[in-house]
Amino acid sequence: MVVGAIKTLIIGASGMLGFDLCKAFPDAVRLTHRELDITNRDKVLEFIGRIKPDLVINSAAYTDVEGCEDNQELAFQVNGYGPGYIAEACNKMGAVLVHFSTDYVFDGSMNEYLESDTPNPINAYGRSKLLGEQKIAEKMDDYRIIRISWLFGAHGKNFVETMLKLSCEMAEVKVVNDQFGKPTYTVDLAHKISEITELEPGIYHMTNEGICSWYEFASAFINNAVPCTSEEFPRKAKRPKYSVLINTKTGPMRHWKEALKDYLKEKKI
Repeated sequence: MVVGAIKTLIIGASGMLGFDLCKAFPDAVRLTHRELDITNRDKVLEFIGRIKPDLVINSAAYTDVEGCEDNQELAFQVNGYGPGYIAEACNKMGAVLVHFSTDYVFDGSMNEYLESDTPNPINAYGRSKLLGEQKIAEKMDDYRIIRISWLFGAHGKNFVETMLKLSCEMAEVKVVNDQFGKPTYTVDLAHKISEITELEPGIYHMTNEGICSWYEFASAFINNAVPCTSEEFPRKAKRPKYSVLINTKTGPMRHWKEALKDYLKEKKI
Protein backbone atom coordinates (compact mmCIF):
# COMPACT_ATOMS: atom_id res chain seq x y z
CA MET A 1 0.00 0.00 0.00
CA VAL A 2 1.47 3.37 -1.03
CA VAL A 3 0.26 5.66 1.76
CA GLY A 4 0.81 8.90 -0.13
CA ALA A 5 -1.52 7.80 -2.92
CA ILE A 6 -4.47 6.68 -0.81
CA LYS A 7 -7.32 8.34 1.01
CA THR A 8 -6.87 8.05 4.77
CA LEU A 9 -9.46 8.63 7.50
CA ILE A 10 -8.42 9.17 11.13
CA ILE A 11 -11.13 8.55 13.74
CA GLY A 12 -10.47 9.99 17.19
CA ALA A 13 -8.38 12.79 15.70
CA SER A 14 -8.54 15.05 18.76
CA GLY A 15 -7.07 12.55 21.22
CA MET A 16 -3.47 12.29 22.39
CA LEU A 17 -2.55 9.65 19.81
CA GLY A 18 -4.92 11.10 17.24
CA PHE A 19 -3.08 14.43 17.32
CA ASP A 20 0.23 12.82 16.33
CA LEU A 21 -1.47 10.58 13.78
CA CYS A 22 -2.79 13.72 12.09
CA LYS A 23 0.77 15.09 11.93
CA ALA A 24 2.04 11.80 10.47
CA PHE A 25 -0.83 11.75 7.92
CA PRO A 26 -1.31 15.46 7.14
CA ASP A 27 -3.63 14.85 4.20
CA ALA A 28 -5.99 12.56 6.10
CA VAL A 29 -9.67 13.25 6.65
CA ARG A 30 -10.11 13.79 10.40
CA LEU A 31 -13.08 12.98 12.59
CA THR A 32 -13.35 13.82 16.29
CA HIS A 33 -15.81 12.39 18.81
CA ARG A 34 -18.04 15.44 18.32
CA GLU A 35 -18.26 14.68 14.61
CA LEU A 36 -18.65 10.91 14.87
CA ASP A 37 -19.88 8.85 17.81
CA ILE A 38 -18.50 5.39 17.00
CA THR A 39 -21.15 3.73 19.19
CA ASN A 40 -23.79 4.78 16.64
CA ARG A 41 -23.65 2.04 14.00
CA ASP A 42 -25.81 3.87 11.46
CA LYS A 43 -23.67 7.02 11.67
CA VAL A 44 -20.45 5.02 11.36
CA LEU A 45 -21.69 3.26 8.23
CA GLU A 46 -22.98 6.54 6.81
CA PHE A 47 -19.78 8.56 7.42
CA ILE A 48 -17.35 5.93 6.18
CA GLY A 49 -19.62 5.14 3.23
CA ARG A 50 -19.66 8.80 2.27
CA ILE A 51 -15.92 9.42 2.72
CA LYS A 52 -14.90 6.18 0.92
CA PRO A 53 -11.42 5.90 2.47
CA ASP A 54 -8.77 3.38 1.46
CA LEU A 55 -7.28 3.36 4.97
CA VAL A 56 -9.06 3.97 8.29
CA ILE A 57 -7.01 4.56 11.44
CA ASN A 58 -9.11 4.30 14.59
CA SER A 59 -7.64 5.90 17.71
CA ALA A 60 -10.99 6.59 19.37
CA ALA A 61 -11.23 4.85 22.75
CA TYR A 62 -12.39 5.13 26.35
CA THR A 63 -9.00 4.87 28.07
CA ASP A 64 -9.84 5.80 31.68
CA VAL A 65 -9.10 2.46 33.35
CA GLU A 66 -10.84 3.40 36.61
CA GLY A 67 -13.72 5.00 34.74
CA CYS A 68 -14.27 1.80 32.79
CA GLU A 69 -14.97 -0.03 36.06
CA ASP A 70 -17.67 2.51 36.94
CA ASN A 71 -19.08 2.79 33.40
CA GLN A 72 -18.74 -0.68 31.97
CA GLU A 73 -21.63 -0.37 29.52
CA LEU A 74 -20.05 2.74 28.00
CA ALA A 75 -16.62 1.06 27.94
CA PHE A 76 -17.96 -1.92 26.01
CA GLN A 77 -19.85 0.32 23.59
CA VAL A 78 -16.84 2.54 22.80
CA ASN A 79 -14.00 0.01 23.03
CA GLY A 80 -15.88 -3.10 21.95
CA TYR A 81 -18.87 -2.62 19.69
CA GLY A 82 -17.72 0.68 18.17
CA PRO A 83 -14.63 -0.83 16.54
CA GLY A 84 -16.86 -3.60 15.22
CA TYR A 85 -19.08 -1.03 13.48
CA ILE A 86 -15.99 0.62 11.97
CA ALA A 87 -14.76 -2.77 10.76
CA GLU A 88 -18.15 -3.50 9.22
CA ALA A 89 -18.02 -0.22 7.32
CA CYS A 90 -14.41 -0.80 6.23
CA ASN A 91 -15.31 -4.23 4.94
CA LYS A 92 -18.12 -2.77 2.83
CA MET A 93 -15.78 -0.12 1.39
CA GLY A 94 -12.81 -2.45 0.90
CA ALA A 95 -10.74 -0.26 3.24
CA VAL A 96 -7.85 -1.36 5.43
CA LEU A 97 -8.42 -0.80 9.17
CA VAL A 98 -5.68 0.05 11.67
CA HIS A 99 -6.98 -0.14 15.24
CA PHE A 100 -5.23 0.28 18.60
CA SER A 101 -5.66 -2.20 21.43
CA THR A 102 -3.81 -2.56 24.72
CA ASP A 103 -1.42 -4.57 26.87
CA TYR A 104 -4.27 -4.82 29.36
CA VAL A 105 -5.86 -7.64 27.37
CA PHE A 106 -3.36 -9.82 29.29
CA ASP A 107 -3.52 -10.83 32.96
CA GLY A 108 0.13 -10.21 33.87
CA SER A 109 0.84 -13.80 34.92
CA MET A 110 3.75 -14.08 32.45
CA ASN A 111 6.81 -11.84 32.27
CA GLU A 112 6.21 -10.96 28.61
CA TYR A 113 3.64 -11.47 25.87
CA LEU A 114 3.87 -12.30 22.18
CA GLU A 115 1.18 -11.42 19.65
CA SER A 116 0.12 -15.08 19.63
CA ASP A 117 -0.38 -15.40 23.41
CA THR A 118 -3.92 -15.91 24.66
CA PRO A 119 -5.53 -12.80 26.21
CA ASN A 120 -7.07 -12.96 29.67
CA PRO A 121 -7.99 -9.44 30.84
CA ILE A 122 -8.47 -8.76 34.54
CA ASN A 123 -10.30 -5.41 34.40
CA ALA A 124 -13.21 -3.89 32.51
CA TYR A 125 -10.95 -1.78 30.29
CA GLY A 126 -9.02 -4.84 29.15
CA ARG A 127 -12.22 -6.84 28.59
CA SER A 128 -13.75 -4.04 26.54
CA LYS A 129 -10.63 -3.70 24.38
CA LEU A 130 -10.48 -7.45 23.83
CA LEU A 131 -14.10 -7.36 22.67
CA GLY A 132 -13.05 -4.71 20.15
CA GLU A 133 -10.37 -7.03 18.79
CA GLN A 134 -12.88 -9.86 18.52
CA LYS A 135 -15.54 -7.73 16.81
CA ILE A 136 -13.05 -6.47 14.22
CA ALA A 137 -11.93 -10.02 13.42
CA GLU A 138 -15.57 -11.06 13.05
CA LYS A 139 -16.40 -8.28 10.60
CA MET A 140 -13.37 -8.15 8.28
CA ASP A 141 -10.07 -9.73 7.27
CA ASP A 142 -7.89 -6.81 6.18
CA TYR A 143 -7.18 -5.30 9.60
CA ARG A 144 -4.09 -4.42 11.62
CA ILE A 145 -4.73 -4.47 15.37
CA ILE A 146 -1.85 -2.81 17.21
CA ARG A 147 -1.51 -3.49 20.92
CA ILE A 148 0.24 -0.63 22.68
CA SER A 149 1.23 0.13 26.28
CA TRP A 150 1.88 2.98 28.70
CA LEU A 151 1.21 5.68 26.11
CA PHE A 152 2.52 9.21 26.59
CA GLY A 153 2.30 12.21 24.28
CA ALA A 154 2.40 15.98 24.43
CA HIS A 155 -1.25 16.55 23.54
CA GLY A 156 -3.20 14.66 26.17
CA LYS A 157 -3.34 13.63 29.81
CA ASN A 158 -0.81 10.91 30.57
CA PHE A 159 1.39 9.45 33.31
CA VAL A 160 4.35 11.77 32.64
CA GLU A 161 2.21 14.88 32.84
CA THR A 162 0.52 13.64 36.03
CA MET A 163 3.80 12.81 37.77
CA LEU A 164 5.35 16.16 36.84
CA LYS A 165 2.36 17.95 38.33
CA LEU A 166 2.41 15.88 41.53
CA SER A 167 6.16 16.35 41.85
CA CYS A 168 5.65 20.11 42.09
CA GLU A 169 2.84 19.78 44.64
CA MET A 170 4.19 17.08 46.98
CA ALA A 171 7.45 16.44 48.85
CA GLU A 172 7.31 12.78 47.86
CA VAL A 173 5.37 11.06 45.09
CA LYS A 174 4.58 7.40 45.76
CA VAL A 175 4.77 5.29 42.59
CA VAL A 176 4.22 1.54 42.33
CA ASN A 177 7.38 -0.49 41.76
CA ASP A 178 5.81 -3.90 41.09
CA GLN A 179 4.04 -3.32 37.75
CA PHE A 180 6.23 -3.62 34.66
CA GLY A 181 5.70 -2.55 31.07
CA LYS A 182 7.10 -0.59 28.13
CA PRO A 183 6.39 3.16 27.84
CA THR A 184 5.43 4.25 24.32
CA TYR A 185 5.66 7.72 22.76
CA THR A 186 2.75 8.69 20.53
CA VAL A 187 5.02 10.41 17.98
CA ASP A 188 7.08 7.26 17.45
CA LEU A 189 3.97 5.12 17.26
CA ALA A 190 2.26 7.38 14.72
CA HIS A 191 5.26 7.23 12.40
CA LYS A 192 5.24 3.42 12.41
CA ILE A 193 1.70 3.12 11.05
CA SER A 194 2.63 3.46 7.38
CA GLU A 195 4.99 0.50 7.85
CA ILE A 196 2.20 -1.56 9.40
CA THR A 197 -0.13 -0.99 6.46
CA GLU A 198 2.44 -2.70 4.21
CA LEU A 199 2.48 -5.85 6.34
CA GLU A 200 0.15 -8.82 6.53
CA PRO A 201 -3.22 -8.46 8.28
CA GLY A 202 -3.28 -9.49 11.93
CA ILE A 203 -2.28 -8.46 15.45
CA TYR A 204 0.90 -6.51 16.16
CA HIS A 205 2.66 -5.44 19.34
CA MET A 206 4.24 -2.01 19.03
CA THR A 207 6.01 -0.18 21.87
CA ASN A 208 9.21 1.69 22.46
CA GLU A 209 12.03 -0.56 23.63
CA GLY A 210 12.98 -0.89 27.29
CA ILE A 211 11.17 -2.48 30.25
CA CYS A 212 10.61 -0.62 33.51
CA SER A 213 8.29 -0.30 36.48
CA TRP A 214 6.09 2.74 36.89
CA TYR A 215 8.49 3.91 39.62
CA GLU A 216 11.50 3.55 37.32
CA PHE A 217 9.62 5.42 34.61
CA ALA A 218 8.75 8.28 36.98
CA SER A 219 12.30 8.43 38.35
CA ALA A 220 13.58 9.18 34.85
CA PHE A 221 12.00 12.65 34.96
CA ILE A 222 11.22 13.57 38.60
CA ASN A 223 13.63 13.42 41.56
CA ASN A 224 11.16 12.87 44.40
CA ALA A 225 9.54 9.56 43.37
CA VAL A 226 9.29 6.99 46.18
CA PRO A 227 8.65 3.29 45.45
CA CYS A 228 5.59 1.57 46.87
CA THR A 229 3.67 -1.66 46.28
CA SER A 230 0.36 -2.02 44.47
CA GLU A 231 -1.16 -3.00 47.82
CA GLU A 232 -0.11 0.36 49.27
CA PHE A 233 -1.84 2.14 46.40
CA PRO A 234 -5.16 0.30 45.99
CA ARG A 235 -7.37 1.16 43.04
CA LYS A 236 -10.72 -0.09 41.82
CA ALA A 237 -9.36 -1.62 38.61
CA LYS A 238 -6.90 -4.46 39.02
CA ARG A 239 -3.71 -4.00 36.99
CA PRO A 240 -1.51 -6.73 35.50
CA LYS A 241 1.86 -6.99 37.24
CA TYR A 242 3.61 -7.67 33.94
CA SER A 243 2.27 -6.27 30.69
CA VAL A 244 5.45 -6.36 28.63
CA LEU A 245 4.58 -6.63 24.93
CA ILE A 246 7.16 -8.32 22.71
CA ASN A 247 7.20 -7.15 19.11
CA THR A 248 8.09 -10.00 16.75
CA LYS A 249 6.67 -8.68 13.47
CA THR A 250 8.19 -5.24 12.79
CA GLY A 251 11.46 -3.38 13.30
CA PRO A 252 12.01 -2.13 16.86
CA MET A 253 11.40 1.44 17.94
CA ARG A 254 13.96 3.39 19.95
CA HIS A 255 14.33 3.12 23.73
CA TRP A 256 11.67 4.89 25.76
CA LYS A 257 14.35 7.01 27.50
CA GLU A 258 15.32 8.55 24.16
CA ALA A 259 11.67 9.12 23.31
CA LEU A 260 11.11 10.72 26.74
CA LYS A 261 13.83 13.29 26.02
CA ASP A 262 11.96 14.40 22.89
CA TYR A 263 8.66 14.50 24.78
CA LEU A 264 10.16 16.76 27.45
CA LYS A 265 11.61 19.01 24.73
CA GLU A 266 8.23 19.21 23.03
CA LYS A 267 6.63 20.17 26.34
CA LYS A 268 9.51 22.60 27.01
CA ILE A 269 10.35 20.93 30.32
